[in-house]
Amino acid sequence: MKKILVFSTLLLFVLNSKGQGNLTNDNRQVIIQLEKKIKGYSEEMINDEHWFMRFMADSLFTRGFVKALKINHSFNYPFDSITSVSKLYAPDSSFRIFTWQMMRDYTYYRQRGAIQMKTEDGSLKLYPLFDVSDFTDKPNDSIRDSKNWIGAIYYKILLNNDGDKKVFTLLGYDENGPRSNKKWIDILTFDANGKPQFGGNYFKFEPDTSKHKKSVKRFNVEYKKESKMRILFDKEENMIIYDHLASENDEPESLYTYVPDGSYEGFKWKNNHWEHIAKLATQSLGNGNAPLPSMILDDEGNVDQKKLEEMSKRNMMLQQEEAKEEANKNGIPSKSKKSVAQPLPKQSKDVNEY
Repeated sequence: MKKILVFSTLLLFVLNSKGQGNLTNDNRQVIIQLEKKIKGYSEEMINDEHWFMRFMADSLFTRGFVKALKINHSFNYPFDSITSVSKLYAPDSSFRIFTWQMMRDYTYYRQRGAIQMKTEDGSLKLYPLFDVSDFTDKPNDSIRDSKNWIGAIYYKILLNNDGDKKVFTLLGYDENGPRSNKKWIDILTFDANGKPQFGGNYFKFEPDTSKHKKSVKRFNVEYKKESKMRILFDKEENMIIYDHLASENDEPESLYTYVPDGSYEGFKWKNNHWEHIAKLATQSLGNGNAPLPSMILDDEGNVDQKKLEEMSKRNMMLQQEEAKEEANKNGIPSKSKKSVAQPLPKQSKDVNEY
């Protein structure tokens, strides 16, 4: 009996060491202590009442977080208590990506992020991500490096192959502004030097079925703030599915008026690219997902305004509960209810840099 107990203890130790990726117990304890210190900052940078306290907490969190990541073999440490940061491992475990959001007020949002690469010796190889969304009018038309990132909080990573090249697809969320949100489908690849590149020629649209007639390097949809819009990956169909949007006020140029109309679009990975499907015939979104609502578009594409208005009202009523559910599920930080519009803060160097 004693031998069995000793053997079981040794087996658990071996399995635990394997799961921690050679992270020694001493190093693990150091990370645990650092995690405890930065946990409060991670909550304050999202929920504090004043923007300057949120920005200060972000700076302190970032410094402490990078210090923890510098501990040898930190790659497999989960940082589970840091709930305001999205933490996603690549499907092949070659890297993980951290993203989170900073809000000054309801008109100003900025994403933070970093990519931690897996290394053989356990040393830190980190690529900070700098959100430049506010400084470009054409975020969809270029391949960008980590210093010119179009920010988003990622909640899903997909992996496909283009020959010998690995192509990672990122699904992300951005609160964007006071009247609209955005969701993104971005591409992540690594160049010959192992540096990350965002965007690529991996989206194909039929000119007669889509407004996206020009080649785009990343894809996004913008929609009404109070609306609920989904972009998800259906494993059974092996495709990305998302809500088709229509202007509830018949103002196609005003993207903040767009709400789901009950129909769906998608992307299917074919011949080394995401091929756009303008209208899905499926009546479900895979196991565990709600069936599609009754269509508000007839066969000729005309909108039933009454159904559209009813759907918009339902979206508004359910928005708060669904937003909380999505935040908890995907690690997306929620907005502070106490935050009010404040003057633009003077950005200190340590707030913007790792």
